[in-house]
Amino acid sequence: MTNVAAQATPWQNRAPHFTINVHTRWQDAKDDESCQHWARTLHDDLSEHSMGSVYVNFIPEGDNDSISEAYGVNFARLKRIKQKVDPANLFRVNQNIVP
Repeated sequence: MTNVAAQATPWQNRAPHFTINVHTRWQDAKDDESCQHWARTLHDDLSEHSMGSVYVNFIPEGDNDSISEAYGVNFARLKRIKQKVDPANLFRVNQNIVP
């Protein structure tokens, strides 16, 4: 991944790194608060070591604000392409770039 220019593909972050995606599961709803607190604390503790980027496939549904952040310097170009090839926004099921 580090041998590819940032503008060569939609994904911009080509610096060496690790990717962490925190998935949490529990069985009893009474544990919601403590389990969510644990996951958020883990995320916050790891964030200080973060490169500050977002991986598009890890963006939760409805978090449209992070999409431009995930694509960074490539977002404007991708938006222009989307406007040209999909102006009706037919391909919108995933983390969508709105034309």
